[in-house]
Amino acid sequence: MAKREKNNKEEMQVMQSEFDEAVICVNRSAKVVKGGKNFSFGALIVVGDRNGKIGYGYGKANEVSDAIRKGNDAARRNMFSVNMHGATLPHAVEVKFGGAKVLLKPAAPGTGLIAGGAVRSILDLAGVKDVLAKSLGANNAANVAKATFKALSMLRSHSEVMAKRGLDK
Repeated sequence: MAKREKNNKEEMQVMQSEFDEAVICVNRSAKVVKGGKNFSFGALIVVGDRNGKIGYGYGKANEVSDAIRKGNDAARRNMFSVNMHGATLPHAVEVKFGGAKVLLKPAAPGTGLIAGGAVRSILDLAGVKDVLAKSLGANNAANVAKATFKALSMLRSHSEVMAKRGLDK
């Protein structure tokens, strides 16, 4: 039985080293009770392998470290692959989520990652090297992150578009 637990721990260490993670935001919430205030925390976590696989998760707990761990677990469960064209995106996309609006445009090789805040860390973990990004509208980090993920999930490769149109190029 002890050997099996050891193997599980080794597998978890291998899994954790496979993906990088970033904490996008930590929200603190207070509940006022008779004895004072009870604080709870919510953490938005992004994990990626810097090679096209990325996911995000939101964890809530009474301690920051527990919220981050829960968010990390949720992010690993909600991973998907990003369609890329070399080191950039296949096409431009503009997405709105809540009050946040995100614009992602492909860039020439050598341009770099021109983005700010949550968008920058998400694209970096996804492995995108050359992109122009702009966050418009609200600057709520959680909504900007969700808009970025929505935009990344909307990307289609050249072959997917051609197949959908019924062309064989």
